[in-house]
Amino acid sequence: MTLKCKWAEFLADESGATAIEYGLIAAGIALAIIEIIHALGINLVAKLQSLATALK
Repeated sequence: MTLKCKWAEFLADESGATAIEYGLIAAGIALAIIEIIHALGINLVAKLQSLATALK
């Protein structure tokens, strides 16, 4: 193969781009899950504090 053919084959290869896309999707999903867990934790702490106050 000539260098020109190798270069054309390299430019046509999209496997690296696909891996980057999957990585970005996984990072976005992870951030969404972390945010949901954080929001639920804050609500849970507030409810438990109000319950403890009511029981006193």
